[in-house]
Formats: sequence, C-alpha cells, structure tokens
Amino acid sequence: MKGEWEWIYINPASATDINALNDMPQVDKNWMESLQEEKNSNLEMETTIEGEEFIWGSIIYHQDIENQSEQTVLQYSLSHHTLITSEIDFSLIHNLTEEQMNKKIQKAGNAIEGFMIFLGEIVASYLQGIDAFENETHDLLWRIKSQNNEDVLDQLMDSRHEVLIWRNLIIPIMEIRDAVQEAYGEDIANSPHYKRTSRRIDRCRSIINEYAEEVREMIELETVISSHRGNEIVKTLTVITVLFSPVTAWGALWAMRFEFMPEVQWKFGYPFSILVILLSTGALYYYLKKKDWIGSVLKNPKDKKF
Repeated sequence: MKGEWEWIYINPASATDINALNDMPQVDKNWMESLQEEKNSNLEMETTIEGEEFIWGSIIYHQDIENQSEQTVLQYSLSHHTLITSEIDFSLIHNLTEEQMNKKIQKAGNAIEGFMIFLGEIVASYLQGIDAFENETHDLLWRIKSQNNEDVLDQLMDSRHEVLIWRNLIIPIMEIRDAVQEAYGEDIANSPHYKRTSRRIDRCRSIINEYAEEVREMIELETVISSHRGNEIVKTLTVITVLFSPVTAWGALWAMRFEFMPEVQWKFGYPFSILVILLSTGALYYYLKKKDWIGSVLKNPKDKKF
C-alpha cells in the first residue's frame, strides 16, 4: 500500500502460512498461539517498545441470525506497518467487493489507518442490516395494535434476540477502536480515517441501543395488553359464576327431596321457584352494578383498539 505498509492475508488452517509467519519479525508469537487455539473475540496488545506496538486478536464479523454455528471470524495482527488478517469473505459484507475494499484502503497512510477503514466498512455493513431490521420492527409495532396474537409475541422475542446479536457484534469493534487509541496514541486518534470509523461505530451503537429500547417497550406493551385481557377474562368468568350462584343455590336446595318440603307439593311451586331465582339473580346483579364491580365486562368490545 503506497510502498509504506502491507496487508497480508493468511489461512490459519494452512501449515505453510503459519510457518511463513514464524519468519516474519513483525508477528507477535502470542498471536501465533491464539491462532492455533482458534480463540474468538479476544484482544491483546504489546506496548513495551515504543514504535513497535502490536495489537492482535479476533472478532466475529458476520453472524447468521438463526444459526449460531454459521459465523465468520476475522483473525488479525496489527502493527504500524503491517496488517495481517485471515482470509476475508467479502460476500458477507454488504455492497463491498475486494476490489472496492482495496481502492478504499489505498487512502490509508499506515496499517493502523487501513485497519480502521476496514472496520468502518464492517460497521457500514451492520448498519445496512439494521435498516432491514427497522422495517420489520415498524411492521411489528402496528401488528401489536391490529392483530395481536401469539405470533406477534414470537416475533417480538425474535426481534429482541436479533438486537442482542447486533449488540454482540458491535461491542468487540468498540473495544478495538479504544485499544487502537490506547496503543498508538493521539496521533492515530486524530487521523480522519480513525475519526470517521469512530463516528460510524458510535452511530451504529446508538441505533442498536435505540432499537433495543423500542423492542423492550413493545414487549412491555404486549405484557400490559396480555395482562389486561387476562384480567378481563377472569373478571368475566367471575361475574358469570356469581350471577349463576342463585340458580345453583336454589337448585341444590330443592333437589334435596326431604320428606317435609311443602313447596314441592305446591300447585304454583314451579313458577314460584323461577320467580325466586330471577329475583335473587336480579338483586345480585343490581348489587354488583351499584358497586361497579361489573365494569366494562358486559360492554361491546368492538370499538376497543387493543
């Protein structure tokens, strides 16, 4: 790159590549050990010798939303003049080809700036993925109002899980951003490439946090709606049970068939029993209505929005 620094691709599974790294003085031996251990989302640095600082580690730069095992890891080692990474699948980074990446990274004056440019493109890919998530969340917000059911609740849980995945992806990149400034100082932090990527990381993190809060509020709304509907069902069943208690009580009394039950022999015993039940039920209903314990249970729910 401009004859001033180099970007080297390696295959960590290739013994030839690993042996070639052993002959390179700009490669930290601790990173070689982490390559063999296949560590994910780790970050370490060596700052003992000024001007020869190293940062190395790995991040998951692509994660399938549905399948945990479908993830792609980037192994990296960074010094002032050399960036070494594992081979990159550019097809997983939205709207970016290897040729486009090479064109962008030619603007970097050193390996650190080049790495920050590359991280910025990964974050830009995340932002495009979050845009698609935004459309799904917008539709979900209105489904809660128009057709709320178990499917909506399942989709809410999926959305919450997806937000957590986005957050899990951006956190290691935030750590690298801070580690670069810690290792290489303010000169790198003041470079335009570092500032642009840093602002993009902050924008991505802010959007993820906002969507996490939005999904959390939708879940709370769903909880309130479900709780209200559950209370209405219990309330309705309770009112029905209470209103039918006179029928149950009088029916149980007259079904006893004791030897001395004069009303059983009355000529007008049957209409009398119906009248007693109706009066008892009416009096009980009036009492519940006066206490306002029936509330909206018996009202028409057609005009309800939720």
